[in-house]
Amino acid sequence: MRRFLLALACLLPLVAQAEERVVHVYNWTDYMDPYALQRFTAETGIKVRYDVYDSLETLEAKLLTGKSGYDVVVPTSEPTFSRLARAGGLLKLDRARLPHLAGLDPKLMAHVASSDPGNVYGAIYLWGTVGIGINLAKVKALDPEAPLDSWDLLFKPEHARKLARCGITLLDSAIDVVPSVLKYLGKSPDSTDAADLAAVEATLKAIRPYIRNFAGGDAVDSLANGETCVAMNYSGDVIQAAARADEAKRDAVRYIAPKEGAQLWFDMLAIPADAPHPAEALALIDFLLRPEVMAGITNQVRYPNAVPASVAGVDKDVAGNPDVYPPPEKLARMFTVSATDAATAKARSRMWARFKAAR
Repeated sequence: MRRFLLALACLLPLVAQAEERVVHVYNWTDYMDPYALQRFTAETGIKVRYDVYDSLETLEAKLLTGKSGYDVVVPTSEPTFSRLARAGGLLKLDRARLPHLAGLDPKLMAHVASSDPGNVYGAIYLWGTVGIGINLAKVKALDPEAPLDSWDLLFKPEHARKLARCGITLLDSAIDVVPSVLKYLGKSPDSTDAADLAAVEATLKAIRPYIRNFAGGDAVDSLANGETCVAMNYSGDVIQAAARADEAKRDAVRYIAPKEGAQLWFDMLAIPADAPHPAEALALIDFLLRPEVMAGITNQVRYPNAVPASVAGVDKDVAGNPDVYPPPEKLARMFTVSATDAATAKARSRMWARFKAAR
């Protein structure tokens, strides 16, 4: 009997461990409502292990290596999500286990159909644009003639030179920066032409001496604290910085979606092909797509979601902010990008490395 009880005592922790349900999430920095995850665990008993990244390059490298251990990831539709889907790196979503998938805006889902034909691999989590965040008072003080509606503010050396004194931050991502510069130069954001890429490099090198640092999600704090006065970044990050600056009674932070065109992007909820807990991943994705949950996420991170029924629960100052939910006339000036081929991606990556290394 003693031996039996001893053996049973040894087995019990193993049984408990086998029965533990968990979902491993890999998401952008500052991109989730913590209460949503707490509520998910309380309702389902599934624990959430949560890691963050601050660039698409980091995410893609981790997933393409394989055996990442993650169950839910949030790649941007282009180019990372579409590349992962084409490479067999994602599981097809089991729609029968995702009843709230039907609540996604069909017009927005049509935008990502070019990246995901039939919308079989992903569901829109949040979306936004790539633009410029500014500390309005500092920019006006250093450059009274600064164009506050244009990429000229950042990409023309005569303005960058003046604003370098208060700090310029650039997104540390060729994936996001190159298409915006191409659009600014009047070229296709999807261009594969070597001459067009050379023009991008020349434009960036002209302002390289005035860039203080390269950043991802951490640009939020530097803008909010006044350490940086100009930052090329994601719309929601800048709007988060504006809210933090307002709470701390610091200089106002403003988001600019440049008149030449701002890149429109969509971050997708997806499941890696080798996810260790696909059932738990589906449970989390369906939970996140609930209107009331999505409303809480948008209120927390200041990015719009793709669930129309959620808008009723979004704070009025967020739902009514044209930088969060752009009106039709602003949306008409925005652009999306298509997948780049391997050669173009490599050329852009090499150019980016040269640009960052130069002074």
